[in-house]
Amino acid sequence: MSSPKRAILLVNLGSPASTDVPDVRNYLREFLGDERVIDIKPRWLAWVLVNWVIAPTRAPKSAKAYREVWQPEGSPLVITSKSVRTKLASALGADAPVYLAMRYGQPSIANVITQMLADGVTEVLLFPQYPHYAMSSWETVEVKVFEEAARIAPSIKFTTVLPFYQDADYIEALHTVSKPYFDQPHDFVLFSYHGIPVRHLRKGDASNAHCTLVPDCCNTCSAAHAMCYKAQITKTTQALVKRAGLADGKWAIAFQSRLAGEPWLSPYTDKELETLPAAGKKNILVLTPAFVSDCLETLEEIAGEGKEDFLHAGGEKFQHVPCLNDSAAYIGFLESRVRAWLGGASPTSTQRLESARTLAAV
Repeated sequence: MSSPKRAILLVNLGSPASTDVPDVRNYLREFLGDERVIDIKPRWLAWVLVNWVIAPTRAPKSAKAYREVWQPEGSPLVITSKSVRTKLASALGADAPVYLAMRYGQPSIANVITQMLADGVTEVLLFPQYPHYAMSSWETVEVKVFEEAARIAPSIKFTTVLPFYQDADYIEALHTVSKPYFDQPHDFVLFSYHGIPVRHLRKGDASNAHCTLVPDCCNTCSAAHAMCYKAQITKTTQALVKRAGLADGKWAIAFQSRLAGEPWLSPYTDKELETLPAAGKKNILVLTPAFVSDCLETLEEIAGEGKEDFLHAGGEKFQHVPCLNDSAAYIGFLESRVRAWLGGASPTSTQRLESARTLAAV
């Protein structure tokens, strides 16, 4: 029997094909049409809302925002993701090829799985480029990959890397990239994470008795944390704060990128940036650890609009700390996890998540 041909599949969010309004509109329709992003029922209502209301009205504004960050080679997120793939492939050498797909847009998951099948790949380590679990990010990547694999290449065995939000090596990589900024004079650090509806937290809690119901639920041990975005971003922040030696009262967590219509995680980043100067925090650092690659939400929303809002409110110095991107620290973290899998370590995410659901239901 021949040895299995193993490969790595990195999957990130994706971007429009261009900054033209029709391309942005198509991207928004695919992204917001995902039932794990906008999970309104019945689905026909969600389809109407996305295709006839949200995408058409948001596309021109989003296209303008994309033009603010677009590079000659294209989308910053796609450019960086391609560089990560190239650098990880170089680090692994002949041990395993590395493929890259986007959850929305190109290169599509279906096309990349088709290519892996043609290349004779038999086992794949799926590495979603999200440190934290959320149904609208990590979960939708795994579900989409498994759906397409079942349709295109049922013979390929997939194993998924679990959310790595408190992995010591991941925290160390975050600290390595952030330390030059921490070492600069500043009086406050704001950790800005992508928001999700509060309802999604409760939806992920199989016990229906912990998330948002137990006092200080994110710091109260529970099996629900395996599928709780807020608990996981809290642990990431606390670990990085400890590693960096940040003092109490000198940092806070906030949430960006919300949609109207229902409660989202708070406090809101834009509101915090408007009030921090009045509280004496006029020289701040802003980190965005929910993202491994700088993108529209970090470059335009935070480093662009966020900075402008902060300075307009009386702030004096605003520094957005870059994401991990294709730094040597992040490539080293990815390589270490891949080599552990090649050496026989790591159970599948499905096994782990089913265990979490079972425990939560007891």
